[in-house]
Amino acid sequence: MTETQEEWIKKRAYALWEEEGRQSGRDHIHWEQAKRERAALEGSAASVDGKEVKNRAKRAASAPKSNGAAKDVPKTEAKRGSVRKSA
Repeated sequence: MTETQEEWIKKRAYALWEEEGRQSGRDHIHWEQAKRERAALEGSAASVDGKEVKNRAKRAASAPKSNGAAKDVPKTEAKRGSVRKSA
């Protein structure tokens, strides 16, 4: 079962509280730190549980390569009839 973002934050905040000696009154600080850590994980190449880190080179190799240059498109020889207006 996949845990939700809020469940992950809750577990991480609890772990932070335990790491700091279970001091009372710092729950908001732990929650905010856990939220920041989750956001950082989501923006990185790491999996949410932190167990897997995708190699950026592998991700880039699987993506289509484009250097931003326009592709050569064959020009058609067909011309559209032009309408001339007489002055």
